[in-house]
Amino acid sequence: MSGNIQLLTDTLAGAKAEGRSALIAYLPAGFPTVDGGIEAIKAAFDGGADVVEVGLPHSDPVLDGPVIQTADDIALRGGVKIADVMRTVRETYEATGKPVLVMTYWNPIDRYGVERFTAELAAAGGAGCILPDLPVQESALWREHAEKHGLATVFVVAPSSKNARLAEITAAGSGFVYAASLMGVTGTRESVGAQAEDLVDRTRATSALPVCVGLGVSNAEQAAEVAGFADGVIVGSAFVKRMLDAPDDAAGVEAVRGLAGELAKGVRGQA
Repeated sequence: MSGNIQLLTDTLAGAKAEGRSALIAYLPAGFPTVDGGIEAIKAAFDGGADVVEVGLPHSDPVLDGPVIQTADDIALRGGVKIADVMRTVRETYEATGKPVLVMTYWNPIDRYGVERFTAELAAAGGAGCILPDLPVQESALWREHAEKHGLATVFVVAPSSKNARLAEITAAGSGFVYAASLMGVTGTRESVGAQAEDLVDRTRATSALPVCVGLGVSNAEQAAEVAGFADGVIVGSAFVKRMLDAPDDAAGVEAVRGLAGELAKGVRGQA
């Protein structure tokens, strides 16, 4: 079975045709439970997310700040496995028909087996993978199997990336480019900053792939700001924090739905 890279491409193109940025939500699998995480992702879509990234909880999440680390720890203590991540992708894709990616560090895939992981992700209806710590020069094996199974390979670029490095990264990637708005880990910020706009401009000069900005966006006003120059707005920690702060799982799901609705207005300039 082929994965859903084309669905991802069409979704991002559809948002652009509407004259807006896409809203991309991030939530970890297995948080607060596997079933609860699936309901939260469905709620994010229901609220207005165009794409969802499903986080594969990891014990050493180098890119993730304290909020997502807390959620990952809850998921890992609950015994979440890669099979649960695949189930999360499958059930949310089947329920919504919308693009679902997995965001993961390389070590779990390497241990699991690249062919096995890509085949299972494609069979689950996944659209691809975001791989924040896989160097492009070491990615040939992954890209070979991802391409074979119809999966996008999304690499992360940062404000520190030189132009020649940006060109190398974007040439190897597919689906979209994840532009980290600042140096550091995930988390909400008071402002997203001018670094992000400069990075988007420099990345676009190297590639026709959509450029989506993450790290730091937490409210509709910031989403509207980033939507003014990026093809997609990625929000993670703000969703996770709403769930962590909720009095119970059902309230957490509703909080995710509500935030997605607010952010969806932001990317449409209605905030």
